[in-house]
Order: sequence, then C-alpha cells, then structure tokens
Amino acid sequence: MIQLKTMLNCIDNSGASIVECVANLRMKRHAKIGDRIIVVVQKQKSYIESVGGGSTGVQAANKVRRGDIRHAVVVRTAKKLQRKDGMVVRFDDNACVLINKTGEPIGTRLTSVVGSELRDRQWSKILSLAPMHV
Repeated sequence: MIQLKTMLNCIDNSGASIVECVANLRMKRHAKIGDRIIVVVQKQKSYIESVGGGSTGVQAANKVRRGDIRHAVVVRTAKKLQRKDGMVVRFDDNACVLINKTGEPIGTRLTSVVGSELRDRQWSKILSLAPMHV
C-alpha cells in the first residue's frame, strides 16, 4: 500500500536512491504493484570516479537529481498481496522504477527482483529489464 509521503527504494540505474510518493495516479486510496505514481527524488546515488588523481562525483551518470519530480511504477510492496492462485506474497521493502511520461523506464538496468503482477498490467519492458520476477 503506497500512499502519500511513502518512501520507496528506486531499483534502477537512473541515479535516484530513495524517492517519496507525492501523488497516486490510480485515484484510489493507495497504490499496489503495477500502479503508476508521482514521486520526488529525496536521495541520489553518488558515483565516484577518479580523474587526474582526485576523486569527484560524476554527475553525468545521474539522469535525475535530488528534488526532481518524476513518474514511477511500483514494483514491490511490503503489504501482503494475495494472488488469484491463493499464494500470498510479501516483500521486505517498497520499491519503484522511474519512468518518463510515455511509460518507458529512465534507467537501463534493474538491480533486484520485481513482482510478477507487472505482467497483468502490461509493464513488459520493466519485466524484461529485471533479473528475476517473483
């Protein structure tokens, strides 16, 4: 159950580490796996590269910055979810993948598992990038 002010992990390589939900595009009380939300980047990943003997943070690798408002798709929730076959699934954290307004993922790689409910919601591009779906 993702609602207003919920903090989520961002599992792609877009540059965001932690994001905060500011709006739910489902127009219901809370968002579930496969729902589209609007998030604000709270913490960005720091990539360190040594150039000329000194270490500097590489900002070109980050596609998003802190404070950016982006669309995202929920891929994991900590709330228990019962599937149609009777299986109950619960993840350890809340996680999302940043997308652009047309629905394409901003990052090119996902770092961890996603829920297979994305297949029912036609998010096949995210499923193809994920290393595993449960």
